[in-house]
Amino acid sequence: MTQLDATYHLAAPPREASALALNSLREVYGIRRVDLNERERTVHIEYDATRLTDQIVRQLLRRAGLELVDPANAPVPDEPESVAQTTA
Repeated sequence: MTQLDATYHLAAPPREASALALNSLREVYGIRRVDLNERERTVHIEYDATRLTDQIVRQLLRRAGLELVDPANAPVPDEPESVAQTTA
C-alpha cells in the first residue's frame, strides 16, 4: 500500500450538496481521509496510490460538484499591509 497526500484547490467554497457528496468520498475504497478547508478553499485527501490515481481522485471531486483549479492559477491571498510596506 502506497499512501499519497494531495491538496486540491477549489474555485469557490463548496455548496451544501457538494459538502455532503464530499463526505461520501470517505466510503470510496482507497480513500483514507478527506479534509476540507473552506477558508483556504482546499481539499486535502489521503489515498492509496495502488488503488487510485490522481486523475481518478480529481474525477471523484468533480462528480461531488467541486470545481478544481490548477494551483498555479489559484488566487493568492492578499498580503497584510505591514508585510507589503517592509518589502517596498
